[in-house]
Amino acid sequence: MLLPVFLILVFGIVTFGSYLAVVHGVQQLAAEAARSSIAGLTDSERSNLAAGYVSANADAYPLIDKTNLTVNAATSAASNKVFVVTVNYDASHMFIYSLPTFVPMPSPSIVRSAAIPFGGY
Repeated sequence: MLLPVFLILVFGIVTFGSYLAVVHGVQQLAAEAARSSIAGLTDSERSNLAAGYVSANADAYPLIDKTNLTVNAATSAASNKVFVVTVNYDASHMFIYSLPTFVPMPSPSIVRSAAIPFGGY
């Protein structure tokens, strides 16, 4: 009698856990891309370094399909000494979005950013 309830709980944990693993992976990609971007001397070089990092390392996350990733990297509007890398991931193809509609769903668009200062003091 408890077996169906237990199986539904385990299935839900695994399904939502895979979504959270993707969210964590996107955040890690953004953070590491921001760190690698500070080696550039110009905004365009920093942007290319960030995009190159995400492209080269997205395969390290097995639940992330790198064709659904986009990277936006630019100097912060608040400070010209801070570089911000934003990674967008379209997760609408994940299994979680094929569940019945009575299950509350997170947004299929995962957007994570990382900011890093550059240029000394």
